[in-house]
Amino acid sequence: MWIMRRKKINKMWKQLLSKKRCYGLDKIEPDSNEERYRSSFHKDYDRIIFSNSFRRLSKKTQVHPLSNNDHVHNRLTHSLEVASVGRSLGLKAGEFLNNKYPDNDINPYDVAYIIQTACLAHDIGNPPFGHAGEEVIKEWFSVNKEKEFLKKLNNDELNDFINLDGNAQSFRIVSQIENNIFNGGMNLTFATLGTLVKYPYSSASCIVTGKSKFNYFKSEADFFQTLFDELGLVKVDGTFKRHPLSYLMEASDDICYGLLDLQDAFELSIVSFDDMRGIFISLCDKAKVDEVYDDSNYTGIKKVSKLVAISINNLALHVMEVYESNFDVIMGDNQPKDLIELFTDDNLKSGIKAAKKLGADKIFNEKRKIELELGAYNIIETLLDNLIRATYELHEKDEDNLSFRHKRALALMGENKPAKVESLYNMYQRVVDYIVGMTDNHAKYMANQLNGIGY
Repeated sequence: MWIMRRKKINKMWKQLLSKKRCYGLDKIEPDSNEERYRSSFHKDYDRIIFSNSFRRLSKKTQVHPLSNNDHVHNRLTHSLEVASVGRSLGLKAGEFLNNKYPDNDINPYDVAYIIQTACLAHDIGNPPFGHAGEEVIKEWFSVNKEKEFLKKLNNDELNDFINLDGNAQSFRIVSQIENNIFNGGMNLTFATLGTLVKYPYSSASCIVTGKSKFNYFKSEADFFQTLFDELGLVKVDGTFKRHPLSYLMEASDDICYGLLDLQDAFELSIVSFDDMRGIFISLCDKAKVDEVYDDSNYTGIKKVSKLVAISINNLALHVMEVYESNFDVIMGDNQPKDLIELFTDDNLKSGIKAAKKLGADKIFNEKRKIELELGAYNIIETLLDNLIRATYELHEKDEDNLSFRHKRALALMGENKPAKVESLYNMYQRVVDYIVGMTDNHAKYMANQLNGIGY
């Protein structure tokens, strides 16, 4: 019995750390081209780093749109910092797994690369202007759902747009459209793709949960099924469960945005040190906060940066404690929501939650941010109004019979223009792919062009 169980565990972790890559649903193969100094998972990391989609994150909003302050985070710096925390958690997790399953010979550096790469890619599908941009796209499709150009979509297709989620778009980018379009995208290993997934369900779940959180569109459903079959993450009832390493990717993100958003807000004078003092006392302890605050060698921003660094370290250490103590539950079918909910240190748990609440109360309702987000609304609405309507006309008519306006609007898309041979759903997806891929500045430029004020 014990030998059979050990064999089952060995097979399970071989699946979870799969080096298979997809080059199209009819061509799934293990990576057989590893060098001693560059593993399959190392190559995954490089493919994200050198991708156009990742590079564009440098001009995409994290929290504060079009900020003139060079110290404020953008999506790229945020993703790099999340990946740094994820790498540390991955090394610890790799050591833990190697000790727990010595027969599997798990390389901690492989685990670190998997989590680090998933962290790098976790926001790669976010549209310009951050979550505000995401909300505008969802609202536009919801408001227009009874219009002729959307009524030809079936419910599943329309739900993908009405509930558009950056997580699903991230999965689509790396697995489908970046580099090798519709032939595996970046061709990442299955282990990395599985770790990227926080919400292993489709937009249909949004009707049940009432939340717009999901990880794959209807267009990626077949590949998602194949991926999770290969990873051994399909439950008896046919639903999917999370890759156990995805919890550490998620925790890395939660830790970073919870604290670094506050650091940015302090830099922009939206919050004061007094606003954050109680949070730092919970996360660092009062003596350390007093020591840093009373040190005249530190400027205000350096004091905050120091306390943020200590807080991140303390939270990361506790995340691993929680991960290890709840590992059997995480590996089971009744998985927890996230690791922070499982924190046993009440100070750390209340501190990170207070940080997120302060962000929601003060940062997200800051006047300048609201003004810029209203501008972002008009920009993305202009893009959708023009490009979706033009695409619908392209679907319904011969290309030679398009109106001049719509013909020129589609011409602006260049090589990203939808192909008439596709379904209307897929054509609309290509428009959304195009808009989501824009930087904040390029979205503004394109909207001006379509409004006739870009010259």
